[in-house]
Amino acid sequence: MEILYEDNHIIIVNKSAGEIVQGDKTGDEPLVETLKKLIKVRDNKPGDVFLGVVHRLDRPVSGVVVFAKTSKALTRLNKMFAEGNVHKTYWAITRNMPPKTADTITHYISSVERNNKSYASATPKAGAKEARLAYRLIASSDRYFLLEVNLMTGRKHQIRVQLSTIGCPVKGDLKYGDKRSNNDGSISLHARRIQFVHPVSQKQIDIVASTPLNDNLWRALESAASKPFSNE
Repeated sequence: MEILYEDNHIIIVNKSAGEIVQGDKTGDEPLVETLKKLIKVRDNKPGDVFLGVVHRLDRPVSGVVVFAKTSKALTRLNKMFAEGNVHKTYWAITRNMPPKTADTITHYISSVERNNKSYASATPKAGAKEARLAYRLIASSDRYFLLEVNLMTGRKHQIRVQLSTIGCPVKGDLKYGDKRSNNDGSISLHARRIQFVHPVSQKQIDIVASTPLNDNLWRALESAASKPFSNE
């Protein structure tokens, strides 16, 4: 975990793959509790530390997570996320070349709690919610492709299921069709950037999270993405 930004009202961190943001049935310590302990010791706080969960990332996903340090910030951030006033950019590594180098795709997603999985359809279905995202190919290696993904809606496992539906499951994501797991149990999906207006100060927040430092493929593709890209 790396702290990317902090002030009196919010804290933004770079989550490691494998961490859970909020408590679940596994009983593992969630990131929100780890952060509370860190803040309590670091700031020598005598009482309980307030830290509100604003949004989540799936356990095997790395990248930017925002927490609220005050109730005022939590209420306002919840409203901003619900109304789509927070811009999130993800990076995904796939083994397959996407059908187009850039595209906006729409599906209708339904989720099944029993197996914690989402399903995408090209046409509307009862109970399914519209899901839209835009992607573009920004780098490649001999065997892998790096996609930049911008979410237009926020559905459960949206990027994972939509990329799988177009034949590009995220590397390591066995749940959505990839053929091999990653050695560390992660999937190669990273919340790269978040942009929003600060809920209290009203200043523009624009935070970028570096890709996992211990993953050579991520590092190579991140380096390649910083150079002009040609798919020719």
